[in-house]
Amino acid sequence: MSFTVAPVRWQDHQQALYYVRRVVFIEEQNVPPEIEIDEWDTLSVHALACDAEGSPIGCGRLLPDGHLGRMAVLAAWRSRGVGKALLECLLSLAQAAGMEAVELSAQVHAQPFYEKFGFKAFGEIYDEAGIPHRAMRRVLPRDTRRHQQISTQEPRT
Repeated sequence: MSFTVAPVRWQDHQQALYYVRRVVFIEEQNVPPEIEIDEWDTLSVHALACDAEGSPIGCGRLLPDGHLGRMAVLAAWRSRGVGKALLECLLSLAQAAGMEAVELSAQVHAQPFYEKFGFKAFGEIYDEAGIPHRAMRRVLPRDTRRHQQISTQEPRT
């Protein structure tokens, strides 16, 4: 089965992004619904994965300060390259914005996934929404930084 990944704005794709996050975080992992949407959604650039029919199957976001978060893939699509494609999209956006590094809060079970992409764990394991997490960081290569502004605003015509 094929899929696509594209950078999107929360304002344009809120329903699709929230659908994936609701299924994965709220229904599967019992994260309280009141903490799933926050003020960072409208300020972040998001990556959205959709199947061949256009249905949402995965997502993630890049905050203006270089934090990655809300990485989620529907269960039926895990281990098919969707998470990899989402992460590569978000890393590319961070590099294009000239960020020196990115950080994330990984669920401990997902730590090996992020290590494959050069992330290094730091600090102690901590609890977030009842799930063990670990802070991770990846320095971005200097030669690929293009110093472009990430914008969540409508393009001007």
